[in-house]
Amino acid sequence: MKKTIWHVLSYGAVLALAVLALAWILSQGPRGMPALTMGGAADWTGLARDVLAKNASLPLVGLLMQMLVILALSRLCARLLKFFGQPSVVGEMVAGLLLGKSVFALVWPAGFSILFPDHALPQLYFFSQIGLIFFMFLVGLDLRLSHLRERASVAILISHVSILLPFLCGTVLSLGLYRYYGATRVAFSSFALFMGIAMSITAFPVLARIIQDKQLTGTTLGTMAIACAAVDDVTAWCLLAAVLGIVKAGSMGSALVVLSVAVVFVLFMLKVMRPLALKWLRPATVEGKFSSGQLAFIFCVGLGSALVAEVIGIHALFGAFLAGAIMPHHVSFRTSLSAKIEHLTTVVLLPIFFAYTGIRAQINLLDSWHAWLACGAIIVFATAGKMLGASGAARVAGMRWRDALALGALMNTRGLMELVVLNIGYDMGILSPQIFAMMVVMALVTTFMTGPLLSRLLPELRQKPAAPIEAVVL
Repeated sequence: MKKTIWHVLSYGAVLALAVLALAWILSQGPRGMPALTMGGAADWTGLARDVLAKNASLPLVGLLMQMLVILALSRLCARLLKFFGQPSVVGEMVAGLLLGKSVFALVWPAGFSILFPDHALPQLYFFSQIGLIFFMFLVGLDLRLSHLRERASVAILISHVSILLPFLCGTVLSLGLYRYYGATRVAFSSFALFMGIAMSITAFPVLARIIQDKQLTGTTLGTMAIACAAVDDVTAWCLLAAVLGIVKAGSMGSALVVLSVAVVFVLFMLKVMRPLALKWLRPATVEGKFSSGQLAFIFCVGLGSALVAEVIGIHALFGAFLAGAIMPHHVSFRTSLSAKIEHLTTVVLLPIFFAYTGIRAQINLLDSWHAWLACGAIIVFATAGKMLGASGAARVAGMRWRDALALGALMNTRGLMELVVLNIGYDMGILSPQIFAMMVVMALVTTFMTGPLLSRLLPELRQKPAAPIEAVVL
């Protein structure tokens, strides 16, 4: 007891001496220099208000406030839509629209301008792009070509038909859309090609999660859907890279140069970087543990590949996707690496991307029946093209009609991948604000309808207990 009292007194004496020494040091400043003053008692309220107002205007404070609101609303919407059998990504897409100019800015303009001022949008944009780069790396990492070994020919047939038909639907629909809603500085060919690609996308990560939630993993339908989505992902992103190369180059000669350099880059990644990655990361494939040097190597490959792809003109996201695809695909390696990247990417960074997309998507621009008719046509053409293409090819391949239609419904899932592509088109000026808003609505509707369509086509799914919903859904 005495020792405790002595320790307290000693601590107090040392602290008092330190405060007195500091006060003396501060009082010895040069003459004529401004000194700190405590101010009168009546000034404390005003001082506190001024300090808080000054600190609240700092960029970091604004960013933290934005992230807090985005994450809270994203989790709330994801939890609410879970009761309707929807994956979390749908709730996060809805949260993005609610925070944007379509809802928040209309309901409370002053609050929107405070939370998302124009000067703060660039920082949201860069955070969202970093999140997308890591996300596309994870998509490439999860791309297991082993799914194709037994059903390669059938998967390629179904996938390519499910790309070709909506691609043609998109280009045909562009004939009418370009005249009224096309961007003025973009050639029709660029607009039509991009619309075709945008309608051909299947969200591989969302589809995989739906298959898991519906307990279709390991079934013929689930395995075929995963294989088709894998082929669809690779094909669609290669086509997108080609289209972006053509659009950015501006002329056919320049486009051929861009595409030639892109082919060399892909071959370099496959023939040089992949063997190097397999050699350098071999210990991690066995133990599932990474040294700091190995993690640094992985991130350097991912970021470097994204950088080279952006410089070439085929977009950084394609480079990140390719970097993930060349990594070792051992189960322990993939699981351990995904665990280190996935949660931060999908829980924190991707909701920022959804919010940024929602801010840009001005649904209120669809202010006439003509605009909503065009939006409805986009949804119908995109859904019909994807479902008829996949279902028809699956039926020709020998699947029964009910399973073929269910496969078509799964392939019609667009989700996050569609928003990624749409934002690329919007950033490049290919899509006008009106078309961008219509396509965002299409992405949301086609993703939302997958669950109900599967329940209708496969009623036995409703008899199974629902799989537990994880906190993270790609």
